[in-house]
Amino acid sequence: MLRPGHHRRGLGLRCSRATDQPITRVPPPAHTGRGRRSRGGTLTDRLVDARVPRDLHAFIAGLPKAELHVHHVGSASPRIVAELAARHPDSKVPTDPEALVDYFSFTDFAHFIEVYLSVVDLIRTPEDVRLLTYEVARDLARQQVRYAELTITPFSSTRRGIDEVAFMAAIEDARKAAEAEFGTVLRWCFDIPGEAGLESAEETVRLATDDRIRPEGLVSFGLGGPEIGVPRPQFKPYFDRAIAAGLHSVPHAGETTGPQTVWDALTHLRAERIGHGTSSAQDPKLLAHLAEHRIALEVCPTSNIATRAVRDIDEHPIREFAKAGVLVTINSDDPPMFGTDLNNEYAVAARLLDLDERGLAALAVNAVEASFLDEPGKARIKDEIDTYTTTWLAS
Repeated sequence: MLRPGHHRRGLGLRCSRATDQPITRVPPPAHTGRGRRSRGGTLTDRLVDARVPRDLHAFIAGLPKAELHVHHVGSASPRIVAELAARHPDSKVPTDPEALVDYFSFTDFAHFIEVYLSVVDLIRTPEDVRLLTYEVARDLARQQVRYAELTITPFSSTRRGIDEVAFMAAIEDARKAAEAEFGTVLRWCFDIPGEAGLESAEETVRLATDDRIRPEGLVSFGLGGPEIGVPRPQFKPYFDRAIAAGLHSVPHAGETTGPQTVWDALTHLRAERIGHGTSSAQDPKLLAHLAEHRIALEVCPTSNIATRAVRDIDEHPIREFAKAGVLVTINSDDPPMFGTDLNNEYAVAARLLDLDERGLAALAVNAVEASFLDEPGKARIKDEIDTYTTTWLAS
C-alpha cells in the first residue's frame, strides 16, 4: 500500500517536484488522440506538467503494470473508431480520427454517456467485437500492461442483435490471441449499464452465470453508467446471483454522487473494489472502512476531470485516499476518449502524490494485489516490477 512519507526520491532529499527543470513532454501513444484542445494545451498537457521530470516519464513507460478499470468500448482508439464508423455510415460518429478529438470533448457526465453510447452503437457484428478487443490488448501491451481486467457490457451488444454465443467466442478468441502474441493477460468484468434499468441487469447476470455461454476469462461483475437516479440497492439480487456463481463484485460508485452511494455498493452489492469512489474523501468513516478492509479504489484522474466529476486536478481526492491508507490503484477508464493512457495516469499520480520511482512501483504493486489474478500470477508480476525498479535505480 502507498503510504505518505515513504515515496519521495532519496528519502526526502528532493522534497518538491516544483524545483525540477522544465522538460519536454512525452508524446502521446500512437492513434489515441490528445483530448480536448484549448488555449494552454490539451487536457493531457495541463494535467502532466513540468513537475513530472523526463526520467520519471521514461521509468513509467517501462514499468510493468496491471490495469483494473478500463472499459472495452471506451478503449477504442480514434483509428479503430474511425474504421468502425466507416463500416456503419448511418452513425453520427466522425470517420476522421482528427475530428474525433473534438467529438470526444465533453460538457458534463451526461454528455460523456451520450457520446460513449454512440460509439457502442458501432459494435454491431462479432467481427467488430473481435477487432476492438484485440486492438485494445495491443494498446495495453505497448504500455507494458501485463494483466488487465477489461470491463465489458454485453447487454449493449446482444440487444443490438449480436448473437450471444458469437459475442463470447469473439472476445475469447481475441483474449487468447492477445496473450499468445503480446503476453498480456486479459480477464473480463461484465457490467450492468445502469441507465438501461433492471432489464439490463437480468440479461447481464444471465450471460455471466449461464455455464453454457459464460466465457472462460470472466472474473467479476460490475455496474456502470450514470449514478444519479440509478440507486445501487435495486441491483442487489443480481449481484447476489453473480457472487453465488463465483464472480467478484466491482461496481462503480461515488463518481458523480456522494459517499452514500459507496456505502450502498459495499452494503448491498458486497463490493470488493470500488470503481472511482471519488466522493469517498468526503466521509472519514468511509475512508477508514476502506483502509481497514483493504477495499481498493480504482482511481482514474484524467477521466474525473474530463467528465467534470472533479472540478480541478489539484482538487482531486487521491491525496486524501493515500493519507488515509486506502489501497489506491491507478487506471485509465476510457483512455482514447479522454486523450490519455495508463502511462499518463501514472504521471498524473506522480504529480499529485509527489512520487519517485519507488512510489510509482508501489502503485503498480497495489494494482496487482487488488486484482483477481491467481497468486502465482501476482507473484510473477510483482517480481518483475521489483526487478525492473531495482535495475533502473542501479543504472
